[in-house]
Amino acid sequence: MKPIKLSVPHLGGHEKMYVDEAVESTWIVPLGPFVDRFEQSIETYLNTSSVVALSAGTAAIHLGLIMAGVKSGDEVICQSMTFSASCNPIVYLGAHPIFVDSEDETWNISPYYLEEAILDRKKKTGRFPAAIVAVDLYGMPAKMQEISAIASKYGIPVIEDAAEALGSTYQGKMCGTLGLYGALSFNGNKIITTSGGGALVCPDEEADKKVKFLSTQARENKPYYYHTTIGYNYRLSNVSAAIGCAQMEVLPERVARRREIHKIYETALKDIDGIKVHTNPSPDFDSNFWLSTILLDKSIITRTPDELRMFLLERGIETRLLWRPMHMQPVFSDAPYYGEECSERLFANGLCLPSGSILTDDEIRRVTDLIKEAVGNN
Repeated sequence: MKPIKLSVPHLGGHEKMYVDEAVESTWIVPLGPFVDRFEQSIETYLNTSSVVALSAGTAAIHLGLIMAGVKSGDEVICQSMTFSASCNPIVYLGAHPIFVDSEDETWNISPYYLEEAILDRKKKTGRFPAAIVAVDLYGMPAKMQEISAIASKYGIPVIEDAAEALGSTYQGKMCGTLGLYGALSFNGNKIITTSGGGALVCPDEEADKKVKFLSTQARENKPYYYHTTIGYNYRLSNVSAAIGCAQMEVLPERVARRREIHKIYETALKDIDGIKVHTNPSPDFDSNFWLSTILLDKSIITRTPDELRMFLLERGIETRLLWRPMHMQPVFSDAPYYGEECSERLFANGLCLPSGSILTDDEIRRVTDLIKEAVGNN
């Protein structure tokens, strides 16, 4: 049978036409009319006014941290349960990551342990962390009202890593607009793609201009190359942006389809003892369900998530274990960690299911039927 992948690009129809237009105009370099158009379409979708298209979501987080004032020697709090791109830019800057556990409802940074970490770092170092990176994991918004209140209390800026959450909302507001800066990703497996790429949502036009300056090698406005600031080659190419423009035309449909797929999983697996589909904890949260995820109760189901992953892979279905928390990664073994074992427990018991918007209802039901078969063969 046809293999079922975790999350693959889903073309909208105009990608080739727009790329051909970019090639024919010879705008095949960073910047160009499609970059401007792409930024404007994201701004319209998010109901915001300042978006800078970049080469990757990682670049967006890096520049967001710089704009928030993070410097070498600073400490930056980051959610532990995430992809490494959320915290690698902290190290790029010579700063030090401080990892915080998740909470069970959203799987995102725990407000309780966030405040504990802030106060303990102040006690140990004499100063507060320079920034907080809050992640919207798998498309699920973090508890931004509580997180923002704590951050504001201690005067710490929040960078929202919404790389997986384009189209998700929290209390009616679009993810990516909930922090001082918001990072988006258009990697090949995301809701929409530019092949590779990202964007930084900025608070105002002044910040927008500075991010554009930094992301184009910080070249000063002179008739020769002149630099007073270290810059980065982080701007998106016009060809990639052409793909992005076509993808933005179908973004609402792609988000709606991911939510439909999640509903199929919820319905099909709701009566299976030992399986819990992760879903919105309250009406405040409206995830795009970039990836639908499940937890296995090991007291009921004897297969581990990795054993279930292999069972499905042998039958042509790609799944993925949850992100291994950053405080469990060898490269960050010396970083301080605040919390208990929520993120470790999620990693040990969770699995990401095929969620691409290109998948049919029958393909999703094939996945659920095989999960039921695997559980029945305990």
